[in-house]
Amino acid sequence: PHSYVYMGANGITISPLKDDLAQHSYDWSGLSEENERYQYTAPDGTQALAGVDVSTYNGDIDWAAVKADGISFAMIRLGFRGYGQEGTINLDQYFVQNITGAKAAGLKVGVYFFSQAVNETEAVEEAEFVLDNLAQVGVALDYPVVYDWETVSSSSARTRNMDGDTLTDCAIAFCETVAEAGYTPMIYYNNFVGYTMYDLDRLTDYDVWFAQYGVTWPTMYYDYRIWQYSDSGSIPGIETRVDMNIAFIPY
Repeated sequence: PHSYVYMGANGITISPLKDDLAQHSYDWSGLSEENERYQYTAPDGTQALAGVDVSTYNGDIDWAAVKADGISFAMIRLGFRGYGQEGTINLDQYFVQNITGAKAAGLKVGVYFFSQAVNETEAVEEAEFVLDNLAQVGVALDYPVVYDWETVSSSSARTRNMDGDTLTDCAIAFCETVAEAGYTPMIYYNNFVGYTMYDLDRLTDYDVWFAQYGVTWPTMYYDYRIWQYSDSGSIPGIETRVDMNIAFIPY
């Protein structure tokens, strides 16, 4: 009666809900969708902001055109760790171009790192890589630095047997490292990773970016600040399909 039940890659999952964790307070009567874009007005009149997240897969972007289409913020992939056994860390080929271009066009910016860390040492290594590259590019962030750990379907993925306690340790190690450097940390997850993998009781100090597609409204029970609602948006200035987001509580 007090569980979240959903169909995932492993079949039906039943996750008991925890009332001691902060729940979101969004009123979905203020959520509307038009032309595949969501808008939200909170009961106090606060307007949510529209955003995109991009990486090298989106190619060259005309950020002025993106801004003119009503997009307020961009989450830029700074880098990633490969999911193969070697697990090398790499800078996103378009990171500098994207973050400087978005900022120059007047968008607010944040960054994310696609993690495949398997222990705290690797998570700290990823965070330090992020900090080093932020220092080199010299662009002030408006939005958080995000720990983006995702499951990988490949049988050779280095994180294939990752357990929830270790994953939670990694997220904390990454977030604390960037927080100590003065940045706002954030954790990205979908239903499976949020309800099944992470120990959310240990992550209450960090904002959440929640991903769920193809629904009328997001079904995450706990609190989150940004909703990634599509991976196939269409935006002038971006030739490829792009991830679409809405920040219910703008930064």
